[in-house]
Amino acid sequence: MPALKKAALSVTSAALLSVFLVGPASAAGQDATDGEPKPPAGMSQVGGAQLGRSGTQVNLGPGAPVLPKNLTGRSWMVSDAETGDVLASHNPHWRLPPASTLKMLFADTLIEAPALQPKTLSYTVKDADLAGMGEGSSLVGVKEDLSYTVHDLWLGVFLRSGNDAVHVLASMYGGVPKTVADMQAHAVELQALDTTVVSPDGYDAPRQVSSAYDLTLFARSGMQKADFREYCATATAQFPGEQKKGEKRESFGIQNTNRLLTGADGVGQYSGVAGVKNGYTTHAGNTFTGVAQRNGKVLLVTVMNPSSKETHAVYKEAASLLDWGFAATGKVTPVGELVPPKSAETGTGTGTGKGAQAEQPAADAGEHGPGTTKAAAAADESGGAGIALAIVGGVLVLVAGAVFLVNRRWPLPDLVRRLPRG
Repeated sequence: MPALKKAALSVTSAALLSVFLVGPASAAGQDATDGEPKPPAGMSQVGGAQLGRSGTQVNLGPGAPVLPKNLTGRSWMVSDAETGDVLASHNPHWRLPPASTLKMLFADTLIEAPALQPKTLSYTVKDADLAGMGEGSSLVGVKEDLSYTVHDLWLGVFLRSGNDAVHVLASMYGGVPKTVADMQAHAVELQALDTTVVSPDGYDAPRQVSSAYDLTLFARSGMQKADFREYCATATAQFPGEQKKGEKRESFGIQNTNRLLTGADGVGQYSGVAGVKNGYTTHAGNTFTGVAQRNGKVLLVTVMNPSSKETHAVYKEAASLLDWGFAATGKVTPVGELVPPKSAETGTGTGTGKGAQAEQPAADAGEHGPGTTKAAAAADESGGAGIALAIVGGVLVLVAGAVFLVNRRWPLPDLVRRLPRG
């Protein structure tokens, strides 16, 4: 039986089993607070019919743990990164502002683009490159008339969520309008159909939305790329600073804003975490997508806009969902699947960094919160087939026994692997 039909049948079977074995536990009450936005009555069913339902969806089997209490995210999802099984979800197709988690799509679209190769490529920043950034944007400290390598700029994007670094990379790539258009085309290629891209960095902009489902697709696609894995697992690095005449150029330390990676600001470092991206704007609230591994299992979690007043609730709810996912693996019937890219289905596709140009407004996103730790990453050779991809450059981190995925084998089914670009 073709892999696509088998996947479709498995999702259909999972939905039918949920009716007969255990009805999905609805948590619509989480959205029923007076004054709180409600999810739309009908949402996308990409990945399976159950994913289009509002409220919490989970099909518990014998011995499965119950979901964590006090989950307040408007939308969340926990998935198996390798099989694509969605283990549980809550309004996963609700279209919400993504904040800087949209930078995952930016990176996945541009990180292998010829215009940004090699990583040692140096570029002198112009005033125009930094134009149009939104008020309050997070910045890594890029300055006009100074030169930076592509490697420096990607560190600025992933560690400090620097909108200045995003805009410079977009300029090198061909400009913000081209970047936005190609990001949108890549989202369509990934079947991330909840996403509308207006700004390359995720800053609040009219009509710009994504979903927990789509953000998870972006992370899963990005993690197929060695450079993406390297940067999102980097905890600390040095960034070029001022250049005084006749003296060696200064540098300063930057730290990752992902608190589950660094264990900063009272958030416990999550064992096995390897990225990928957090975000915050006033309109979007806190958003986060993370990837972690334990005992050879790799899970992805996305949480969007928790209503909890608890400090750093987005990280705590993400961590509790990861804990549940690792404990529930093999004891739940999936509520859906992470779909493969269109090119994997048809044998054709646009490939990364391609798409029609379109004039659209640009703006930016901001977030804050430095990390504190620095060390070297180790490879995990557990499970699956394929050859481990080497990591070149960057300051990677291995802290408190966490095993990072930057150099692991990624035994994803052939169906979800990116096909060679034509």
